[in-house]
Amino acid sequence: MTEHLPTYPLMGKKGLILGIANEQSIAYGCARAFRILGAELAVSYLNEKARQYVEPLADELEASLFLPCDVRLPGQLEAVFKAIEEKWGKLDFALHAIAYAPKEDLHGRLADCSRDGFLSAMEVSCYSFIRMAHFAEPLMPDGGALFTMSYYGAEKVIEHYNVMGPVKAALESAVRYLAYEFGSKGIRVHAISPGPIRTRAASGIAHFDTLMEQAASRAPAGRCVTIEDVGAATAVLATDYAKLITGETVYVDGGYHILG
Repeated sequence: MTEHLPTYPLMGKKGLILGIANEQSIAYGCARAFRILGAELAVSYLNEKARQYVEPLADELEASLFLPCDVRLPGQLEAVFKAIEEKWGKLDFALHAIAYAPKEDLHGRLADCSRDGFLSAMEVSCYSFIRMAHFAEPLMPDGGALFTMSYYGAEKVIEHYNVMGPVKAALESAVRYLAYEFGSKGIRVHAISPGPIRTRAASGIAHFDTLMEQAASRAPAGRCVTIEDVGAATAVLATDYAKLITGETVYVDGGYHILG
């Protein structure tokens, strides 16, 4: 059987990567895995300040498109999909790995979260995924896969995760509804839930070192996961081998979530 398996199961597939900030980003780990399996990529960067960190990575990935995308700026996400339509005429998968909450709201109690802070966190971390799905749908006439990044704090209370817990819970619910709506078109939708990884976004969470130590000590695997671990799992879900798996929150956390 194995001699019939393709060496590059994403060869010919086109994918969009939203959320690379630097070489420690989960999005970068996923992008590398997609590329290793043969996919051609479009890569976004947040703004000109971020470009200097992301462009060398996009070059390494041989990205066919390298575009600015701040989902808070009107028209930028639309422009990304317009460029994809003009360049490729289709899209096979898209990864949403962006999240944000104002520091004062992230570090404070949920009960004290400001209205603007909550709405901002929801817009960037959840609603932008729904918008991404909206624009991706017409470019996936033959099916495809959509991914977003969540965390166990969406399901259970994780100390210091605060406002991002309810926001990620909304994101995981959106995944299930989108999977239902897109299922007949062969478009799969997943939330990937990694264990704690030392990324730039994670650095904003108070006492993050303690969180990583607890995860490593309690996880059945006995260690924290890496961006390579998350990338490999996500890339497999983008292949046709996973074409009947959809609507899942996929934990890549060394088994930490089974402990309750």
